[in-house]
Amino acid sequence: MSTQPSGARDDADGAQALLDRYEAIHAHAELELELAGGGEIDRLAELDGRWDELIEGLPTQPPLAAAELLHHARLIHDRTHIELERLREVLFADMATTTRSKRAADGYAGQLPRRPRLDRSA
Repeated sequence: MSTQPSGARDDADGAQALLDRYEAIHAHAELELELAGGGEIDRLAELDGRWDELIEGLPTQPPLAAAELLHHARLIHDRTHIELERLREVLFADMATTTRSKRAADGYAGQLPRRPRLDRSA
């Protein structure tokens, strides 16, 4: 039998439920970092709108017990942003390489002798 009054137990349960929501934010930040780090942009895009779901209805001022979780989530979110910037730079570099390759191929193609479109021996 609990020695806590019913109201105190309800308050503790409510505080834990609220803290669980902040832990979900932290876990979501970790998932986004994992996906960004692995270059899994499609899976990352599927999470669009999840942040809004996680923060919906949270108090304007988070409880002190959530401070460390939120701080770590913020750091993870910053790392995710850096990973996405890195991926963007890789894509831009790949696009530049593709453009140079296409120009080179077009240049060489212009030097080839033209072949007739029809095979006259058929």
